[in-house]
Amino acid sequence: MAEVCPLNNLEKILLATDGSEFSSGAVSEAINLAGKCSSRITAIAVVEANEEYASEAPQLVEKAEAEAVESLASVKEQAAAASADCDTAVHTGDSPYRIIVDEAKKNGAELIIMGRRGRTGIAKVAMGSVTARVIGHAPCDVLVVPRDGAADYKKILVATDGSPHGEAAAAEAIKMAKKTDGSLIALSVARSEAKIPEAEQSVLKVKQMAEAESIACETLTVTGKNYVEIVEKAKENGASLIVVGCYGRTGLGRLLMGSVTERVIGHAPCAVLVTLVS
Repeated sequence: MAEVCPLNNLEKILLATDGSEFSSGAVSEAINLAGKCSSRITAIAVVEANEEYASEAPQLVEKAEAEAVESLASVKEQAAAASADCDTAVHTGDSPYRIIVDEAKKNGAELIIMGRRGRTGIAKVAMGSVTARVIGHAPCDVLVVPRDGAADYKKILVATDGSPHGEAAAAEAIKMAKKTDGSLIALSVARSEAKIPEAEQSVLKVKQMAEAESIACETLTVTGKNYVEIVEKAKENGASLIVVGCYGRTGLGRLLMGSVTERVIGHAPCAVLVTLVS
């Protein structure tokens, strides 16, 4: 039986990697998706160094660049072994997230794949706190994969609050579940007991959307801190992927989503897909 591509229109993937163990899950998942979706990977590494540092310690910058070239060569070799097309590029600059976002735009990437943390020091690249900035400015969806994590898209937890970005996340999760014959868990976290009815309406809407596509969907409504409940319910229910939404690439809403999304990514037991609402 042929492998099914879980994502629609995935022709180009941008993979951000630093060559450390923290990127291993992202590299594996990029190659996995490229194989299933006949996608082309552009793998990039960003050496973080401003002009002053580069002029004062050029040997350190050159060493970091050489290490990045070597790590990307390994990625290209792994991709070739899986019959996946892969281009590579090393960039040096003082704003790693901006370089990644610009590369995604230039290459017309439909998905950015990253690890959730990375090295420190001169070889630091777009991981950790930079991940949130990439999400905040990305022109496309972002998949964040933990070191030992892999997304199989079969049991998806989607977090929704009834807003447009929550509904966009639900719509994407339903598409993936339909293509992979998977199932959904729709979760809404209320700030208080008084808000439970609103949360119930949010997950009911997702359930109706899913059932219209013949997708099994379990609903959960709880009170508490958003990120804590999302992470805990993903663990308790054995979710293989968490899907959350965020606002378009401008505006205060995009900044406000950061704290919850960043915490979910930092503690999730599985990969997290952040969907974009323009």
